[in-house]
Amino acid sequence: MENEEILTEEIIDPRITMLDAFFRIHDYLVQRASMPIRRLLMDSINWDDRLIAIKGGRGVGKTDFLLCRVKEIETEWKNMPEPERKKGQRRPRKLHKDIRPCLFISMNDFFFTEHSLLEVAAAFVHEGGKYLFIDQLFKYPNWSRELKRCYTKFKELHIIFCATPVMPIDEDNNDLKDIVKTYNLRGFSFREYLNLQTGLRLRAYTLEEIIQRHASISREICERVRPLNYFQAYLDHGYYPSYLESKSFEASLLKVMNSQLEVDVLMIKQIDVACLHKLRKLLYLLMKETPCALNISKLSEEIGLSRATIMNYIKYLKDSRLINLLYPENRNFPMKPTKVYMHNTNLAKMIFTRDIEPLDLYETNFYTAIHGAHKVNATDRSAMFIVDNKYYFDVREKASSRDTIRPTAVGELEIGRGNMIPLWLLGFLY
Repeated sequence: MENEEILTEEIIDPRITMLDAFFRIHDYLVQRASMPIRRLLMDSINWDDRLIAIKGGRGVGKTDFLLCRVKEIETEWKNMPEPERKKGQRRPRKLHKDIRPCLFISMNDFFFTEHSLLEVAAAFVHEGGKYLFIDQLFKYPNWSRELKRCYTKFKELHIIFCATPVMPIDEDNNDLKDIVKTYNLRGFSFREYLNLQTGLRLRAYTLEEIIQRHASISREICERVRPLNYFQAYLDHGYYPSYLESKSFEASLLKVMNSQLEVDVLMIKQIDVACLHKLRKLLYLLMKETPCALNISKLSEEIGLSRATIMNYIKYLKDSRLINLLYPENRNFPMKPTKVYMHNTNLAKMIFTRDIEPLDLYETNFYTAIHGAHKVNATDRSAMFIVDNKYYFDVREKASSRDTIRPTAVGELEIGRGNMIPLWLLGFLY
């Protein structure tokens, strides 16, 4: 490993910087990148931070998200005027128009089997670069330590990287704690899916707005579009952006699921590959039953693993965003959850040996829509869920003739009334 005190000029070797090759790949990827709809997260990030992690499950569009941000920066950069040079001020090595502000690299490149991320960052900064975007970072040994070295050495460099859900970041990483800002990119919300399908630009609402004004909000939206005409299709395939380009959405999603098991769980968690079959069987058994209570003893017997190992594997499946675990208030892993859900309804419908009840899909969708930005727990009351420790919620398939005593998300309701909230409207939280 290079000496920590090594100077930038000493890191750079003109024979091995490969910046031209990296920029050729960069240009190819950026030109072809597309974000069919602007993700709400793009405007929620403080891009002035120097170290940013975009964390998200496989298949939700992290790479395209980064590439589209590169496009924005490069467009802004081209439109910026040359800074005026004050009298006596040293002329910059390069004019503004000649500087490449962004570089997108993937740690898939074989260059990194012999050379370091620090070398590339140094060469990029030496040429005036400002924003380094990194994909597939988990494949680089000692990635968090190297990120910290780059962050410490290059004070003007902004580093933005993709992170899988199982990568230790923030409080779980001593190298990055207190210096990295982490943002969560989820799959399409129903709002994003609906805007994409219709060309509308419907805005997002807070949970409080929806609870208090759901009737008027849903009525206003229904004057422009009929959401229920699109909702079932969203539950079937709308969460993952790959539905836009894949001829077989199921085959594409199956590939994503296997990558989550084989890479996010086995590789990053360093589990013996011989355990892959049992891990796959565990996921399959859960898919056949969810949403369901967790019977650890039964799973242990069917798979041939100890109860402790089953619980660890379930935690890995949750961390990789294949399943969700619903716990009572003030309880969490390693305690047994009240209920297990698939992470989203697209995954829930990937089991072809059962007919999923509509209410099961609606419960799963409720959890997926809410839990990204809110705390969702089971409750010992008659309600199904408690959100943020203050809102008790039920989920129903159809609206009843009488009003409900608490907020109730109704799957087959278009316009809200009383305490009955259209479930589709909870898809407008982001």
